[in-house]
Amino acid sequence: MAEGGIVNRVAKSGIVTLDLGEWYPEGDRHVIDLADQLWQGLVLKEADFRDWISTHDWSAYQDAHVAVHCSADAIVPHWAYMLVQTHLTGVANTVVFGDAAALENQLWSNRFAALNPQDYQDTRIVIKGCADREVAPSAFMLLVQHLQPVAKSIMYGEPCSTVPVYKRPKGV
Repeated sequence: MAEGGIVNRVAKSGIVTLDLGEWYPEGDRHVIDLADQLWQGLVLKEADFRDWISTHDWSAYQDAHVAVHCSADAIVPHWAYMLVQTHLTGVANTVVFGDAAALENQLWSNRFAALNPQDYQDTRIVIKGCADREVAPSAFMLLVQHLQPVAKSIMYGEPCSTVPVYKRPKGV
């Protein structure tokens, strides 16, 4: 045993550990699927759609994150999405065109855009692999995209057991 007791080499290594579970974008998520508004599952009828727009309870999306899409193989005119947006503006926190995965990507992208990359300049980073919440693989990819230009190295896992993901070439 070394003189002076046990030394925590992980703590002294200068490694920064990031837990995406702690950064999870909070808020309710909703998906509006315009396929439910298609006539015979094929076409959007303007009069029927406008009736749905006027009677729909938009307050259900208050302060939520909302994805709007059409899961059916149908041609939905652009104005239909625009009408939905006019009712979500000022109600929902986030509105995206796309499915639930597109919404998650946008929420994580917004979260990482708020990071100051210089806070991670020349650091060795471990991105934790296990979180209390389900984190999409795209979130890990987006984080690497934001940090790779400044990080000395990026690893995945726990500081005591990591998988190397990126190491800046010497002299760069």
